[in-house]
Amino acid sequence: MTTVKIMPCLDMKDGRVVKGIHFADLKDAGDPVESAALYQKEGADELAMLDIAATLQNRKTRLKWVKNVSSVIDIPLTVGGGISNLDDIKLTLDAGADKVSINSAAVKNPNLIHEAAAEYGKDTITVAIDGCRDTAMPSGFEVVIAGGTEKTGIDVVKWAKKCQELGAGVILPTSMDGDGTQDGYDLEYTRSVSKAVNIPVIASGGAGKLSDFKQAVIEGGASILLAASVFHYRLLSVQEVKEYLLENGIDVSF
Repeated sequence: MTTVKIMPCLDMKDGRVVKGIHFADLKDAGDPVESAALYQKEGADELAMLDIAATLQNRKTRLKWVKNVSSVIDIPLTVGGGISNLDDIKLTLDAGADKVSINSAAVKNPNLIHEAAAEYGKDTITVAIDGCRDTAMPSGFEVVIAGGTEKTGIDVVKWAKKCQELGAGVILPTSMDGDGTQDGYDLEYTRSVSKAVNIPVIASGGAGKLSDFKQAVIEGGASILLAASVFHYRLLSVQEVKEYLLENGIDVSF
């Protein structure tokens, strides 16, 4: 059985952790360094940090934020936002990230996935796929980029398969419909991707209660569970989630 990992996520803007709903209505959710240290102490397996405004503001990831957060943890840190070429990846890794997440740039230049995986190893490259429901798509989901502001006309499942072929090590599908709602992961969305690829899939968007995490594994096929709001607002702790999963027959590490 695959050991399931818990991955708190720091969505970053203006040097602070923020959280919204459906990628909008952002609210302050704390200090990134304090949050990172707390989540590691609670038993997080990995941490994600996403500079959510970088692409919209047409700039690169704030490397200072990466350095500050990476300096207080020793669990793997995945950084995304504004990473659009091999130089960006190198700078981000040099700043303390263990992995990078690419999204809009990969859609615009799919060969970046292949180049990045060849240069830094597939385990270093996560491809994030933001999507929304669209009945015109074969899978029922369409890829969106630029923080959900731009539709692409690309089918999510077709794109996920392509990302795997090009060398992605992990797929991070986030449902724009579920983001921040705390109504549960979009299981249909997550499952559509996990069934299409055989690399790890990160469930993301909408976790609100303990059973959501179990369903993401059992019904969604995810092996990494990303959450933000429930941890930031202390509705649940990483420890609580892990204990619950273990009680429900899902292998986790402590």
